[in-house]
Amino acid sequence: MAHLQQRGASRRPMSEINVVPFIDVMLVLLVIFMITTPLLTQGVKVNLPQTEAKAIPPEQKEPLIVTVDATGNFYLNISDKPNQPITPQVLSNLVSTQLANTTLENQRPVLVRGDKNTNYGKVMEAMALLQQAGAKSVGLITQPRDAG
Repeated sequence: MAHLQQRGASRRPMSEINVVPFIDVMLVLLVIFMITTPLLTQGVKVNLPQTEAKAIPPEQKEPLIVTVDATGNFYLNISDKPNQPITPQVLSNLVSTQLANTTLENQRPVLVRGDKNTNYGKVMEAMALLQQAGAKSVGLITQPRDAG
């Protein structure tokens, strides 16, 4: 009996925290973020012209953004697949559907992102299609000039 008492007396609670499970969870989260971060950047790669223009004030509604890439393809941010080119007819139909139920004061902003290496006629064609679809005003997206 004395032998059992002595063994129990030497046993005391461990006062150290086991951090191995915490490190395992953090490494798994790090790997997940490293994999998903490149996938978060959506959109079409466009080399925007640089200008010194004032920024557009933030709007409540998401703008309709038509992108014209360097090869002259059209993309729309609200289409089912915004990273795939669409035809001018599909562009016109989608925009007119979005703008059909809005008034002039309540209309979503309509913007065009044109690559600086694209044909100027393609950007003008996009703007004409947007106006035919019911856009009252169309803005152009540019990139601010570098400070250097």
